[in-house]
Amino acid sequence: MIIRKILTIIALLGIGILTLNAQEILPLKHLSLPQALKIMKSNNLELKISKFNEHIKQQEALVAQGNNYGKLGLELQALRSNDAGNIFGFKLKSREATFGDFGFSEFDNSNPNILTLQPNDLNFPDARNHYQTTLTYMLPLYTGGKLTQYGKITKALVNMSQLDTSKLLNEKVFQTKKTFYDISLLNQYIQNLNNIVSNIDELQAIVSSMKEEGFAKETDILEVKARKAEAQSMFSQAIYNKELAYQYLSFLLNHNVMTIQDINGIANMPHLSQAEIYENNLDIQKAELGLKITKMAIRLQEANFLPTIGAFGEYGSSDNTVFNDFRKKDFYTVGLQLQWNLFNGNIDKYNLEKSKIENMKVQDQVALAKSGISLKIKKLTTEIRSKDADIKSLETQYDFANKVYENYQGRYKEGISSISDVLIKQSKELEVLLKLLTAKNDHNAKVFELTSILNNGGK
Repeated sequence: MIIRKILTIIALLGIGILTLNAQEILPLKHLSLPQALKIMKSNNLELKISKFNEHIKQQEALVAQGNNYGKLGLELQALRSNDAGNIFGFKLKSREATFGDFGFSEFDNSNPNILTLQPNDLNFPDARNHYQTTLTYMLPLYTGGKLTQYGKITKALVNMSQLDTSKLLNEKVFQTKKTFYDISLLNQYIQNLNNIVSNIDELQAIVSSMKEEGFAKETDILEVKARKAEAQSMFSQAIYNKELAYQYLSFLLNHNVMTIQDINGIANMPHLSQAEIYENNLDIQKAELGLKITKMAIRLQEANFLPTIGAFGEYGSSDNTVFNDFRKKDFYTVGLQLQWNLFNGNIDKYNLEKSKIENMKVQDQVALAKSGISLKIKKLTTEIRSKDADIKSLETQYDFANKVYENYQGRYKEGISSISDVLIKQSKELEVLLKLLTAKNDHNAKVFELTSILNNGGK
């Protein structure tokens, strides 16, 4: 019974996991724009990679911070030697050296040449093992501000990577919104083409009926068929473009999208404020952060003219047996070290001048970013207003072209106009429709670009 219950639980868990996986891979239908943006922000692969870069920069900042705490290391040496110098050193390290190691046991008072005696114990000792355990700690006490500036620069680079992610997010929001509006416009276009094809079918029926009564020619039917084939070709091309747009939207969301909720109308112009532009625009923020980094780099180069001071501590023990009489034979060493580069061919001076020049360059880049963004916003604003005027004009023209076509269709029934005249008016209707949808598409693209510059999309 217990085994059966366990198997049942495992089976239910398996079904639950499969259900969750199935839900994850199911294509999305009737997707709204807010839902799409939410999925994109959590699923987009480029954003995920950018966030990994953020984490890498954060780890680099922690590495720079860790340098302030010094370095503690443990070293264990295991040696064996019969070298005379090593053996004596081993014994001395282990605090076991005796006068016998110098060959005093071989002194003979009757030997007049005692100074020329070569003691065998000193020159030809037996091989010996040596085990030394050493704990070493090194701590920077003063580096002229180098470590402080390294820490600040790496933290600033973390902020820079976050700005890069925000900029990428704005771009993906722009692309997602634009694709949504593109698909919506394509759906409108396809619907209008369907109406046009229906009108052609109606016209074709009228021409066929009039031909039977002797009021139309065979060429009239051929002209209508040619126009229908042209409209159907445009319809097929619109369907292919719609499929491509859905594929791109699926790529942005990293999830298969089947259908969306269409958006009626066009994108609205965002609110503009000069102060908010300078405060929120990511390019300006990046330029200003870059300026701060160059100031840190100047202080970093100035630190090369100052001394560095470090503390050193070492504790250990040595013996011919591992960890034998550790406390009895232990040793320690402590000390301070000061290093000061007094001259290196003026390299430090030139590096400092280079950093100052870089700072001046970035100051101009900040000013250029601000003026460039202002100019771009003015240009986009003007272009959007121009497109607004074009859209209003084209909507009026499209309504008029539609009514003219209907009028000429009626005139053809009465024999006043030729079929060519009717089809010309229909071509004009289609031409105005294409111009209208193109103007709406351009308007939306410029609105979303402006929104991205204002850094509204990432909020």
